Formats: sequence, C-alpha cells, structure tokens
Amino acid sequence: MLIDAKGINHRELNEMIRRSDKDCVVKNCLGQRFIGAGMSDRNIEIEGIPGNALGAYLNGACIEVRGNVQDAVGDTMNSGSIVIYGNAGDTAGYAMRGGSIYVKGNTRYRTGIHMKEYRDKLPVIVIGGKTGSFLGEYQAGGVILVLGLGIKDEKIAGYFPCAGMHGGKVFLRTEPSKIKFPPQVLVRPSDSEDMSEIQKYVSEFCRLFGFDEKAVMDHPFTTAVPNSKNPYKQMYVSN
Repeated sequence: MLIDAKGINHRELNEMIRRSDKDCVVKNCLGQRFIGAGMSDRNIEIEGIPGNALGAYLNGACIEVRGNVQDAVGDTMNSGSIVIYGNAGDTAGYAMRGGSIYVKGNTRYRTGIHMKEYRDKLPVIVIGGKTGSFLGEYQAGGVILVLGLGIKDEKIAGYFPCAGMHGGKVFLRTEPSKIKFPPQVLVRPSDSEDMSEIQKYVSEFCRLFGFDEKAVMDHPFTTAVPNSKNPYKQMYVSN
C-alpha cells in the first residue's frame, strides 16, 4: 500500500498504516511522530524524515527509512528491526528490550541508554559512523557496535561512554587509547572471541548498506564491559 504523507498529521498517518492489512510504503514523510509504534505484523518503508519515536514499542514489524530520523527511534522496542539509511537523533534505542537498529550514518547523544536484555531477548544497535556523548549510559544488557566508517581524525564516540553501565557490551572500531572511558568500566582490545561475536552484526550491516565486510573487520576494535565488582557501588553507598 502506498501512502502519501504530505499534509497528513501523525495521528491520521498512523491510523492509515494500522487500517492497512498490507505492507506500506510511506512517501513525503516530514516529521510525523510515532510511526509504526507497537506494530508487529508488517513491513514499512519510509521515504523522507519521520519524527520522534519512530518504532516505539515495536513488537516485530520491520521499518526501513530512506533518509534521516529524529529522536528516540526504537524507544522501548521489543522485537523487529529498524534500518536507517541516514542519521539518527538523540536517544536512539532508549530502553530497548529486543530487536535491532542499524544506522548507516551517525547517531547523537545517549544512544542505547537503559538498554536491557532478558533470556533470548538481545537488543542490538549498529552505528556505521560516530555517536555522541553518553553512549550506553546505564546500559543493562544488549550489544552496541560503533564502526566509525568514514570518520577521520576525530573520536567515534563522544564524552562519558558507558557511564553507569552495569550489563551488556559495547564494541568500538577503534583503539582503546582513542576513547576515554570512566574507570568503572573494563576496556580492552577486542580479542578473537569478541570479533567472532560481532561478525554477524558487521555482516548484516554490510549486506544492508553495501560495505566490504572484510575491510570493516580488518581493523582494531575495542570492547567495553561493566566491572563485575559492582563498579558504581561507591557512588551510592557510604563507607
């Protein structure tokens, strides 16, 4: 089903998508919020720039965006996939509980904040470019992978990555010395086990966006995990 979103407010647009029993292509999207929120049973392709909370509470649907997205994409999503052929704004994957978000370009502040996992629910965010400050803030589970493709002479993650991290993993395609982490996070050069873990995510990223998998993998990576000795205890408990 083809939907022309020009001049349609977000409520009307979302109702049109929900009423359809077929996959949808939305063209001329410009800032409409909550597209695909909570949906579980269809594919949605978007041409243009959707507004905040694209795919919030997504429950199995697949969304592709042929452009940029605004803030809070994939907010609290449970399952499904969101593929973005441009950049994403702040708080991508906020409180994400499952599924995957693939971003060809960059994301801004607080990507992956409060991500969590449970049993077979493993949320994944893959960023092709760079990301802003507070990456993985309070992360409790899941995987965040930042590839830094095309980023030269600058950090691929902003200030305070993994602040408050107490679960999950962050992988950065760079050397550990290039990023300043808080002391409560364990940081190391990625080993063969780490590289084996991220291979499938890099492979999917390259398939989606047309990159050379071997060239992407043939580079130093950094792994960051929470300190198993209750890293932030000293911040909340008096001696």
